[in-house]
Amino acid sequence: MISRPPLTRRTLLAGLGSLVAVVPLRAAAGSLPRVAVTKDPNCGCCEAWVAHLRTAGFPVAVTTGPVAPLKATLGVPRALASCHTAQVGGYVIEGHVPAEAITRLLTEKPAATGLAVPGMPIGSPGMEVEGMDPDTYEVVLFGPAGTRTFARYRGATLL
Repeated sequence: MISRPPLTRRTLLAGLGSLVAVVPLRAAAGSLPRVAVTKDPNCGCCEAWVAHLRTAGFPVAVTTGPVAPLKATLGVPRALASCHTAQVGGYVIEGHVPAEAITRLLTEKPAATGLAVPGMPIGSPGMEVEGMDPDTYEVVLFGPAGTRTFARYRGATLL
């Protein structure tokens, strides 16, 4: 026979406190805006980045096709280009930007076109390579006013 501690007001309130702490997180994750990703049909790392976003709670729609004309239309500087382009909440997301940085962008709402991770740094979301040390890379905020570092990461770790 298993003995259980008696249900007291303190244990009941502690349990309810835990429930209250979890519910807002689920509600917030359910309210994340849809990310529209355009990628080359032959790109595998793009699919891994999409999986990263979905794991973070973003609903994602993927379109395959030519991305260069889209980048030009959306104002992605050539120096910041990567392998896929996305749109979310009125912003452009270029390359392997961590979901955490996208969430911060959507919360802070800076006057900018979007975020970019130029190239394809090892260890960035979707570019994890077993046995290789992750790169340190910058997430760049870009727009008409120019560019600036928005965040720095080493792999998945915010620096």
